[in-house]
Amino acid sequence: MMALRPMRCYHDIKRQPYTRVSKHKPRKSYVKGVPSSKLHHFETGNAKGDFKLKYAVVAGNPVQIRSNSLESARMMAAKHLAKQLSDNGFFLKILVFPHHVLREKALATGAGADRLSEGMRHSFGRPAGQAARVDAGQRIMMACVPEGKDEIVKEALRRATTKLPGACRIEKVE
Repeated sequence: MMALRPMRCYHDIKRQPYTRVSKHKPRKSYVKGVPSSKLHHFETGNAKGDFKLKYAVVAGNPVQIRSNSLESARMMAAKHLAKQLSDNGFFLKILVFPHHVLREKALATGAGADRLSEGMRHSFGRPAGQAARVDAGQRIMMACVPEGKDEIVKEALRRATTKLPGACRIEKVE
């Protein structure tokens, strides 16, 4: 198994989305052999709590966000909020879903690789992961906290934005 390629290989939105996957009839899928998403929990914390303060992470430009980046950002924000406010003192929700299938053309490396490789022949690539396509100005994640906890939620979301590609900003939701 190869290591993950850097996200700079994927974060620009270049072509049509590649998403035709069937859960119920995998043999009918247009895209076969898609690895599962790394993002399993879209909601963290107390979903039934009455929280007055809401902040969101907003994308600054159109970008693709890999599922493991979303999971990492969720974990960072949830860990900080749970440490500062307890497990029931906040609600965090991921608002985007990784539908887009990322493809990767495996390249041979090492001695004699030039004799084995086919160059750009059959260059379509195999499924390597999943990503969410986000437009400029679209909300990526949202955090709800009690009144007066502005600085805590801003710091948690700032930590989460370090795990996401592209420019992100934190906005108060009215």
